[in-house]
Amino acid sequence: MKWLLYACLFTSLNGYAAESSTSHDWLKTLAFAGHGTDFSGDFVYQHDNQVETFRISHIVASDSEYEKVISLDGPKQEIIRHHGQTWCYRNHKMVQVASQQGYAKFPSRLLENVSDLNTLYRVQEVAKEQVAGYLTQVILLQSVDNLRYSHKIWLHSETGLLLKAAVLDEKKNVLEQYLFTQLKIGAAADRAWLASPQVDSKIVASIKTPALLDIKSGWVVDALPTGFVKVQEIKRAMTKKHAPVTQIVYSDGLSALSVFIEPTDDDDEDDKEGLSSRGSVNLYQKVVGLHLYTVVGEVPARTVMQVLDSIRFKGN
Repeated sequence: MKWLLYACLFTSLNGYAAESSTSHDWLKTLAFAGHGTDFSGDFVYQHDNQVETFRISHIVASDSEYEKVISLDGPKQEIIRHHGQTWCYRNHKMVQVASQQGYAKFPSRLLENVSDLNTLYRVQEVAKEQVAGYLTQVILLQSVDNLRYSHKIWLHSETGLLLKAAVLDEKKNVLEQYLFTQLKIGAAADRAWLASPQVDSKIVASIKTPALLDIKSGWVVDALPTGFVKVQEIKRAMTKKHAPVTQIVYSDGLSALSVFIEPTDDDDEDDKEGLSSRGSVNLYQKVVGLHLYTVVGEVPARTVMQVLDSIRFKGN
């Protein structure tokens, strides 16, 4: 269950950002290219010596955006998005889910507050390279400290569409990477699936997602890295949890982390202390008194540990 928290990490976040003259303009373009460009192709997600392959089609119509993502290996995965609604393949059928559960990190990740991060990341144009047969501008967002990761992105030189993205640790090792292996942009993009009756006939069920209640819980974090600010504080129901969980979401504009606080449960096998990771995401949890603290984020292990050890109840 613990890696379900990974999906919740992005509940209220729309992306990342940075600052630097021309690079600033590239990043502004990126903020819209993934939503305003027709494209289709195959991409891979590489992490922890694993490779997952997906096929994506994204079409902008007069009335809405349409997007379909399917897995090409491993267990069947399929996501369809249109009109702000999301459907996922679960238990041999398509079910409607909360939009956040179908959230995609690639290639349509939005950017916000582009001008606020020049003190946290050094942004520079480093090269022009080919990706999937298209010329790209390569931009490096170099972290200025060891409490967050650096990022390297490859943007299509004509549309600004994100064609490749890598997260780097302090030794410049690649922790995870998204990469188009084949791609069609514009008029060449695959539109055939839009006319398929399967798109509508598969939508046969819906999942009622519990409401997210905005709250002021009284919980605070004293040792957030510079630049991280609270963007949401909510109470939410979680799978296999007997009581609602408090979630506090923080972001520096590029990286995100969430703090989860819940009563301890002797019957919950996930109430175990320890550190785990998946790609660029680290998760650390620890029982403190009568509560289980969990911190999960796109940040180094030292950061989630520092944050967890500074959680305290201040009161309402």
